[in-house]
Amino acid sequence: MSEMDQPIVSLQQVTKKFGHFEALKDITFTVNQGEVLGFIGPNGAGKSTTIRILLGMLKKTSGTAQIFGQDVWQEDTAIHQRLSYVPGDVYLWPNLTGGEIIDLLLRLNGQQRTEKTETLIQNFQLDPKKKARTYSKGNRQKVALIAALSQEADLYIFDEPTSGLDPLNERTFQQEVMRLKAAGKSILLSSHILSEVEKMCDRIAIIRDGAIIETGDLLSMRHLTRIKMTVRTEDSLTGLEKLPGIYELKFSDSQLQNAEFSVDRDQMDTLMRFLAERKLIDLISAPPTLEDLFMHYYEKRGVDSHA
Repeated sequence: MSEMDQPIVSLQQVTKKFGHFEALKDITFTVNQGEVLGFIGPNGAGKSTTIRILLGMLKKTSGTAQIFGQDVWQEDTAIHQRLSYVPGDVYLWPNLTGGEIIDLLLRLNGQQRTEKTETLIQNFQLDPKKKARTYSKGNRQKVALIAALSQEADLYIFDEPTSGLDPLNERTFQQEVMRLKAAGKSILLSSHILSEVEKMCDRIAIIRDGAIIETGDLLSMRHLTRIKMTVRTEDSLTGLEKLPGIYELKFSDSQLQNAEFSVDRDQMDTLMRFLAERKLIDLISAPPTLEDLFMHYYEKRGVDSHA
C-alpha cells in the first residue's frame, strides 16, 4: 500500500498502562488525508495520553501506532519533520519576546518566518514585542498557534488548542483549520469544546475512561439523537405528551397551543400527522448538536456526575 492510500494516522488496539492502572484500552481510530478528526471527551478521558503516544513522548504498552506509515516510537524524528503540534498548556521562555519565541520554534523545525507568520500575528492580535513572562494564558496559546500554523506540515495535531482564547481568536483558529483542510492537510483536533469540533470536523471519535466508545461522521451519528421542536397550533396540543418518542415537553401558554420539546427522529411521521390535525401555524426544528450527541452516548452508558 502506498502512502497516498494509507491513513495519515493509524492507531490499532493501543493500550497504555501505568502500573496496574490501564489509562488506554484498545484505542483504534484513523485520520485520513485532508481530513479533520475531532477527538472528544471530558478532561481526564485519555485524549492527551493518546496524543503523547502519537508524538513519541510515551511508549504504548501494546497495539500499533503509526503516522505516515511509520512507527511513532521508533521513527519519531522522521515523523516530526512533517508534523506540527500545539499543546493545551503552553510554557514559554519568560525572558524572550513572543516574536523571538515564534522565530525559535520555526528554526527548531528548519523553517523561518514568512508573510504568513506576519498575517497570523495580526489576525490573532498578538503583540510580539512583549516578553513572554507578561503574557496571559491566551497570549501564550497564540504564540504556539502562530508558530504551528506558520509551518508547512502534512499533519497538524491540536490538543485543546483554544484554551484561554477569546471568541474572536477562536474564530480565527477555526478559519485557519479550514484553510489547512482546503490545502489537503490532515488535522487531529482534541477538544472538550463540542461546538468547536462541530464546526470543523469531518468525523469524530468519542473517548470515555480510556476507551473509544464511538467513531464516525456527524451525519451518521445524528440519527441516534433527538430533534428539538418549537410548534404553534390553532387547536390545543393536549395529548402530545402521549405520543411515542416525545421528551422534555414544555408549554408556554395556558391554552396549550405553543410547545417546545424533543422528538426521536423515527417518530417524526407520527408527530407531523398529529400536528396537522391541530391546524399547525408555525414549526421550527433544529438538528441535534454535538453536545446533544455527546450527552446521548454518556447517558446511554451511565456516567459519573463529574464527567
